[in-house]
Amino acid sequence: MNLSRRSFLKLTGATAATAAVVGAGISKVAADYEPVRLNYAKEVPTVCTFCGVGCGIICHVQDGVIVSTEGDPASPLNEGTLCPKGVSSYNVSYVYDSQGRPQPNPRRLTKPLYRRPGASDWEEMEWDEILEKIAKRFKETRDDNFIEEENGVENVNRTDAIAWLGSAFCTNEENYLFKKIIRGTGIVNMDHCARL
Repeated sequence: MNLSRRSFLKLTGATAATAAVVGAGISKVAADYEPVRLNYAKEVPTVCTFCGVGCGIICHVQDGVIVSTEGDPASPLNEGTLCPKGVSSYNVSYVYDSQGRPQPNPRRLTKPLYRRPGASDWEEMEWDEILEKIAKRFKETRDDNFIEEENGVENVNRTDAIAWLGSAFCTNEENYLFKKIIRGTGIVNMDHCARL
């Protein structure tokens, strides 16, 4: 098919005009109907916890279980839209079974896992036990690698043996406390995971 420049412009104009007419008809039809919402579910607004932007999400809760999530159109940040991570926030905790009922996600971790030195398998541990182990190793590493003086400079008070990676899942208040812990223990290697 040979298209001259004039024929191409005519075809493009006709296509644009057709799309505008059809689009106007569809928007009129769509405006006549109320949006479909989940029946018998309570809407609970919350904030997405993935990247730290703070997009608004509406959770639909029925009998204490989240049955669906969607973007919050009242949020000035995302205006009802969600990125792929935000859209999948429902599936972090729940999945649908074959009858369409929400069930806890079987792949979600609910206990800390620990792999002992030389072992090939992970084992579940209780939170108190794993937190005590982390605190003990943290203190040992800091004490063994603490630098008080370097190149004739006194009161350096830092450690290069520990790095801290912050999380966008945490609130501003939690991150403020983490920063205080980091600075107070002398950690200089710090970063966060909120990459946009």
